[in-house]
Amino acid sequence: MRTKNLASILLVIVVVATALVAQTPRRPLKLDDLARLREVRDPQVSPDGQWVAYVVATIDSKEDKSNSHIWMVGYDGKNDRQITFSNDSETGPRWSSDGKYLSFTSSRPGKAKGSQVWLLDRSGGEAYQLSELKGRLQGYEWSPDSKRLAMVIGDPDPEAEAAASPAPGPPKPPKPIVIDRYRYKQDGQGYLLSGRHSYIYLFDIATKKLDRLTKSKWDESSPSWSRDGARIAFMSNHADDPDRDPAAQLFVADATPGATEKQLSSPTNRASRARPEWSPDGKWIVFLEGDEKKYGAYSMEHLMFVPADGSAAPTRVKAVEDLDRGVSGLRFRGASLNFFVSDDRSVYPASLTGNAVQRLMNPPVVVSSWTSGGDHTVLLSGNDTKPTEVYAMEGKALRQITHQNDALIAELEIAQTEEVSFKSKDGTEVHGLLTYPIGYVKGNKVPFLLRIHGGPNGQDQHSFSVERQVFAANGYAVLAVNYRGSSGRGQKYSRSIFADWGHYEVEDLQAGVDHVIQLGVADPDRLGVGGWSYGAILTDYMIASDTRFKGATSGAGTAFTVAFYGTDQYIIQYDHEIGPPWNPKAWETYQKISYPFLHADRIKTPTLFLGGERDFNVPVQGGQQMYQALRSLGVDTQLIIYPNENHGISRPSYVRDRYERYLAWYDKYVKKNPVPAKNTTEAGTR
Repeated sequence: MRTKNLASILLVIVVVATALVAQTPRRPLKLDDLARLREVRDPQVSPDGQWVAYVVATIDSKEDKSNSHIWMVGYDGKNDRQITFSNDSETGPRWSSDGKYLSFTSSRPGKAKGSQVWLLDRSGGEAYQLSELKGRLQGYEWSPDSKRLAMVIGDPDPEAEAAASPAPGPPKPPKPIVIDRYRYKQDGQGYLLSGRHSYIYLFDIATKKLDRLTKSKWDESSPSWSRDGARIAFMSNHADDPDRDPAAQLFVADATPGATEKQLSSPTNRASRARPEWSPDGKWIVFLEGDEKKYGAYSMEHLMFVPADGSAAPTRVKAVEDLDRGVSGLRFRGASLNFFVSDDRSVYPASLTGNAVQRLMNPPVVVSSWTSGGDHTVLLSGNDTKPTEVYAMEGKALRQITHQNDALIAELEIAQTEEVSFKSKDGTEVHGLLTYPIGYVKGNKVPFLLRIHGGPNGQDQHSFSVERQVFAANGYAVLAVNYRGSSGRGQKYSRSIFADWGHYEVEDLQAGVDHVIQLGVADPDRLGVGGWSYGAILTDYMIASDTRFKGATSGAGTAFTVAFYGTDQYIIQYDHEIGPPWNPKAWETYQKISYPFLHADRIKTPTLFLGGERDFNVPVQGGQQMYQALRSLGVDTQLIIYPNENHGISRPSYVRDRYERYLAWYDKYVKKNPVPAKNTTEAGTR
């Protein structure tokens, strides 16, 4: 009797405890949660289709850095585990074609410094360093017989080598930087110097011998083995001055050292650097082509077919062209060519069989990075409420395989996002995404933020946005607009802002704000705006055009466009979209599109300017100029410069700092509820 009663009591306790756990209220996202979010990327399915290797990036708050390690999970979602554990990051997992090895790249200590290829024998044992390269490893691919690697290696930097192995005595001063190239800057790489190239090499696994594939003097990239391993397709540019027209061309060479390459695409084809793909029978190669040079900032990727023997010129497929959408991720599956289509807030998979295109999944969906092995295909996906994970693609359905972020998301109340559509000033239909604040009650007017994506050749889509979730967790409704110039709505929509910046985009963005006000969601007296890169450029245009905004944040933007001619990495766009400044007609355009700076006296919005100290993409002087203009005009402003950062802010403490400053600025000026910012008096004023 006692035993029975005790069992009953224990059962009641378990039931109550379970109910209490189930009733634990979810909470809004906090900035502390940023360090718990895991970035899942680069899935690679084994040749037999039973295992998936992938990369997980995490944040080490104590060391103030991010780390990446290789994980492996069964296709059935079981036995998910981390398989690399060094203090240095590992990336680029790749299976040997026979499935016996899993390789990856790492700069962990070994026989040679820098990023090297490491090998894990699937039969057991520790990973060991395979390569001992002196140059910069930029990518690699296994041969079909698993005996060789095709590697893309950049010439070593003599200065870096000297700094790594200093001679005895006082350190020598660095040599002067000699610039003699038309396009001489690239964010993350720094100054682009003559005489240093990237070539394709053949690496023999057994002997570790390294040989150049060709004797070419031009940069090479994106190697792709034919199915029989006899040939390698790759991208290169054999122009006399590739800087002046950086579009690539498709080449094929026998997979032997010192081979002579054959050009398959004509000079009129403006191929991208994306990896080309061989048909299973080896008769065809497919690759991606962009638009003409003057439309480079709005380029849409087109699908091209060319005979592998070069017997005919490359051609486009009408059924794909009729989509009027950019494509990517080319992969043959049997006789069908699969690819991704970027389409109006979604990225969906499609298949080309013969001359017919079939949509493999219906929007809203965002997928990327697919890989196949055996009869299985896996890819990355997520949505408005779930971070990106690895999924199996089974028919037209997705089955989640990894669960790196499930535990965190289970704790959180995630803000809801819905699609919105509205008409711009001239009647053009514009689309966007509206995220509601946590706990929103229909009918309430709430503080509102217009957050503008960069590019402009990109789109806000149905994927998990940390930024929108952070703002929604702090009481803001957030609107993301795919203004004209964005991708996903066709060629005409994207090109409509050509040499006319700050016109149609501003009208589209204003129409979006008006729409959310009309919905009864946005409080017209509590409006904020902000963005990064082209989103910051448009922020400057918005505050110079519309005085309704109570607070703005502008990160890595420009406002006096002509001042960036020759100082950023967009010289080709300046010369071919607008024209050089000494051209009178071009000068008129530069003046017209520089109105946020030249008419800064129109701006009344308190604005926070931010940027990376080493940003070569959009140099920090853009924010400096606008900060100084508003400071001179007596408008509340502040300038934040992140030391040693490039265009994208990556140091974890700086990422958090930026969110803290955003929230403090918007709370003060949009909510009119001051919250002390972190070290604000030290960052931009004296």
